[in-house]
Amino acid sequence: MADRLTMLAPDEARTDARPIWIVGNNAKSSPAQVTAWLEATGFEAEAGAVALVPAPDGGGVAGAAIALGEPADPFALGALAGKLPAGDWFVANPDETDIGKATLGFCMGAYRFDLYRTPPAKRVRLVPDKAVDRARLEAVAGAVSLTRDLVNTPANDMGPAAIEAAARTLAAGHKAVVKVIAGEELIAKKLPMIHAVGRASATPPRLIDMRWGKKTAPKLTLVGKGVSFDTGGVGIKPSGSMRNMKKDMGGAANVLGLAAMIMAMELGVRLRVLIPAVENAISGNAFRPGDVYPTRKGLTVEIGHTDAEGRLVLADALALADEEEPDLIVDMATLTGAARVALGPDIVPFYTGDDALAGALARAAEAERDPLWRMPLWQPYARNLSSTVADCANVTADGFAGSVTAALFLQKFVADKTPWVHLDLFAWTPKPKLHAPVGGEAQAIRALFAVLEHRYGDR
Repeated sequence: MADRLTMLAPDEARTDARPIWIVGNNAKSSPAQVTAWLEATGFEAEAGAVALVPAPDGGGVAGAAIALGEPADPFALGALAGKLPAGDWFVANPDETDIGKATLGFCMGAYRFDLYRTPPAKRVRLVPDKAVDRARLEAVAGAVSLTRDLVNTPANDMGPAAIEAAARTLAAGHKAVVKVIAGEELIAKKLPMIHAVGRASATPPRLIDMRWGKKTAPKLTLVGKGVSFDTGGVGIKPSGSMRNMKKDMGGAANVLGLAAMIMAMELGVRLRVLIPAVENAISGNAFRPGDVYPTRKGLTVEIGHTDAEGRLVLADALALADEEEPDLIVDMATLTGAARVALGPDIVPFYTGDDALAGALARAAEAERDPLWRMPLWQPYARNLSSTVADCANVTADGFAGSVTAALFLQKFVADKTPWVHLDLFAWTPKPKLHAPVGGEAQAIRALFAVLEHRYGDR
């Protein structure tokens, strides 16, 4: 995981790199001999199809051809890393596509998680076209790889302390400052929900607080759910549902990825990252259904289900974030299965009362090919979070609209005047794509970064 950009070659490698031609459909700029070879071999130009083009003298591979499909998908270049001989390559006809997105697609498709296996001695590398903003490309591709690495690392090596270590490593690279409140100190510092959810683990729960940027800049706060593993607590999950719960810190991973982009591109913000890092474990002191706990906000919460723990730790973190009256709060969490039932694994539902922000996110999602969909903060459902013994419950009794009611629960901990958006992630690719292997995934952070870059990039 030390070098996350092994798929990019330096500019000077272009001299000895082999060409890749984009072909098929409307592409017209490949050489005649390439076109003739593809016709002779019956090449079918579906998205991600790759053909190796032999040298005229038969002495090896002269280049390669790739099709983007119809409609053209620039991310189809993600297929190249698995189909080309190792070595350096470049796109010979970059005007046939959005070469920036195509190069990012290559990087995302070339990602491999090699922490527990021997990486290949030599990889397929791409020399970015000179028209590509290499600094931005490296920031985005590096953030995607960082996010995937964090989610893919199993819980035995990515517990609350390791999430803290990852945040500290990122901070050190950008001269950010990290402070941590852990264990019993969480109670003294009025973060009781984070303590209650994480206290059953052998590794103490903690709130990770990272700051970066000029103190006079607009305040941007990112909040990420950092549940390193979710057993479901005493309301234990079935084994099948527990299998991939190492990804329940996907919100934390994604906010760290987004923070990496913000700092690398030096956006004009006073960045704060808050990660409640806990393990929802089972032991004699685990929190239980029917328990009632205070929150930092002052509201009391009755526990209806211990498997709805993410919203509890986020509640304290959001209340803390809101106290500074930031310009914007973004929270990201692998919060509900209901979100997947509604929109599947690829599309991230988001909730906000800010129509301008919602519109900007929708446009960025389409432009960046990073799918998002606005969902309603339907206030009549909030009454379903009522409790007979506390200010509210953490779940509804009827089970309806689970993603919506989770967002409504979180909304209780952010002031109405504070711009806020909540994203309910899956953080996982269950089936391979041309630009994404099965495993941990960076979701929504490219679209979010585009919005933040537009808002804060010229300060």
